[in-house]
Amino acid sequence: MTGYLIRRFDEPMLALSNAPHHGGLFRANGFFFMMVPKGYRGDYGRDCANFEVGHRLKDFVGFMTAANLKKVLAVSKSGSVRAYVTAGITNPAIAGEVPPPWEPGTINIALVVREGLTVGALVNAIMTATEAKTYTLMGLGYNATGTTSDGIGVFAFEGEKEWAGTATELGLNIGRAVRGALEESLRKWEETRRVSEQGSP
Repeated sequence: MTGYLIRRFDEPMLALSNAPHHGGLFRANGFFFMMVPKGYRGDYGRDCANFEVGHRLKDFVGFMTAANLKKVLAVSKSGSVRAYVTAGITNPAIAGEVPPPWEPGTINIALVVREGLTVGALVNAIMTATEAKTYTLMGLGYNATGTTSDGIGVFAFEGEKEWAGTATELGLNIGRAVRGALEESLRKWEETRRVSEQGSP
């Protein structure tokens, strides 16, 4: 894998995300993470659409990251939930506070839930995943609730399950999957940054 991750679904899934490509509520055949250069200031709508067409995809939700996907991608599974995470945290921020000057960096979280959920449960799942992300960051010593450009998406079958909060089995699995993948991705990112700094003149 170089420069991107493509995850195809066996059948369409309901998606709720803030992704730059097909964000919002969408019926998706899969999702992708595409790598962009550091300092990217391009036309994200056009570039994501070109990526989709160029890889012969249709109705895929698309995320972007300047982090080295090959080095920082982490995947963690718990129960019916699989979390895909790419982390770069050169631009940490705390919700409600003005962030300092920053370099581009993003935490992307894509959750694939092999259960049938209502739209309300998708919202609940995003809330639980965000809580898990913030807890992980604080626990690892980052004074941040996230970055200034985080992306998140939840993919599930359309169904009747209404809740995905921390008191539910689904919420427990979401929290465990997000925490496991984010911890691994941040460890990889820190190691990559350390090697890069040691190699700098």
